[in-house]
Amino acid sequence: MSASASALAQAAGDAVPARPELTVLKLTVADGVAEVELDRPEKSNAMNRAMWIELRATMRYLDALPAARVVVLMGAGKNFTAGIDLEMLMSIGGRQTERCPARMRENLRLSILDLQDVISSLEQCRKPVLAAIHGACVGGGVDLVTAADMRYCTSDARFIVKEIDLGLVADVGTLQRLPKVIGDGMARELAYTARPVDGAEAKEIGLVNRCYPSREAMLAGVREIARGMAAKSPLAMRGTKEMLKYTRDHSVSDSLNMMAIWNAALLMSEDLNEAFAASKERRAARFRD
Repeated sequence: MSASASALAQAAGDAVPARPELTVLKLTVADGVAEVELDRPEKSNAMNRAMWIELRATMRYLDALPAARVVVLMGAGKNFTAGIDLEMLMSIGGRQTERCPARMRENLRLSILDLQDVISSLEQCRKPVLAAIHGACVGGGVDLVTAADMRYCTSDARFIVKEIDLGLVADVGTLQRLPKVIGDGMARELAYTARPVDGAEAKEIGLVNRCYPSREAMLAGVREIARGMAAKSPLAMRGTKEMLKYTRDHSVSDSLNMMAIWNAALLMSEDLNEAFAASKERRAARFRD
């Protein structure tokens, strides 16, 4: 590579991505922790079209932003989210104006795949995503939080896989991810019955890592966890998320092979040297973004 090409590559690698324009989300980044807040409190943070668009743009932005090492997702107001906005849901079918039935169904499939991609953007973000859930977490909200790395809630949280009550099959991630979080039998019970699960039961069945008595206590606890994670090696954190995600969907032997390939490529790093030096010198490690 020529000197000029190398300089251009370095400049591209160091460029800070453009921050997305946000209308229904709030975003702050400090001390390695990015906080993303669903911000339609007057509508219980129902996920309208703007929110779907902004969620994906924000996760892609944070994936590329070196200063963001951990992401915390929360909701403003009394609820985490009431799920997909019903006006948006009804409009999806209404936008299908193609005369040809096959093309119409193809377009509908692409619309569903697009919504799935928004939810999957939490998994595709290389940084760990922690969901902090209070009040209602309904329908699309369950899709959203099951794509997060870890979940925390308040005792007044209410998780509901609501789609069956609307005559729908949950189609953007819950049926694929929830069984791997809480087990097949319990996931089937929640999907078939649409019964609410409170914070205490969510902790009992493994849907959340911890349950807190209030939103304030939850956010304090989750922020402490996030700051602790942000102090770790960013390279190792990204690799750990990648390997856990790969292992979830592959056999043990395939996952061990991928682990060997990953570490053969990335084990020897500045972060490894700094971690060893910090341990030897009995000081906090200092990793660059």
